[in-house]
Amino acid sequence: MAGVTPSTSRAPTGAATVTGMAMARSGSDSDGAPDARRRIADAARDLFGSRGYDRTTVDAIAERAGVGRRTFFRHFRSKDDVIFADHERIEAATAAHLAALGDVPPVRAVCSGAKLIFRSYADDPEVSVQRYELVRAVPALRYNRLFSRYLRSRLGEAPGVRLYADVVAAAVVAAHNEVLRAWLLGGGAGDALPALDRALTWVAERFEQATSAPGVEPGDDVVVAVFRAGAPLDDVVERISRSL
Repeated sequence: MAGVTPSTSRAPTGAATVTGMAMARSGSDSDGAPDARRRIADAARDLFGSRGYDRTTVDAIAERAGVGRRTFFRHFRSKDDVIFADHERIEAATAAHLAALGDVPPVRAVCSGAKLIFRSYADDPEVSVQRYELVRAVPALRYNRLFSRYLRSRLGEAPGVRLYADVVAAAVVAAHNEVLRAWLLGGGAGDALPALDRALTWVAERFEQATSAPGVEPGDDVVVAVFRAGAPLDDVVERISRSL
């Protein structure tokens, strides 16, 4: 996962509070400040933690960050978006990373992209754990689509490629989330990358040997598998593999 390493730095809570209140009283919007987006995100996380998500308003976030409502909405569509403030940047960095891996086997390339995403969480354990406690979920679906699109671009449009790409992307995201969830529940302590390497290698070894995707012709049956949250990764991939 060499290359881009997304990270988020946090200002001390007390400093952000004092500065934000002072700026709000003075009426300064500070929209031109390069760190306005970061300060809004920091203020929102502090307030979510102290007041709870439902009791935190956009006005309160803007006041804590020292910006006006208009500035808030220039950076975020709603307070929901603030929870994962770096999501779009991480997705763009991952897409660029994948685009630079033209000589890497497709499944291995997607696994490398998953490691880049994981590093964005590992770079700031405090923020990552706080986010997890707020929402108890990881934004997996967009990354799933990103990986599936990448695999289809590498494998072409032969019959069955879309199914193969979707299954591999889902397995990679499942491995990523399984390791990430365990790390977050442990408070973000320790180095989880070796565990992630083992999980992604396990997935890659099961899918990269398929040089052509399973064929699906019009009228063929398509199997949809439903799993409970937290189902063991071995069970997920085994059931998916038996269905192909």
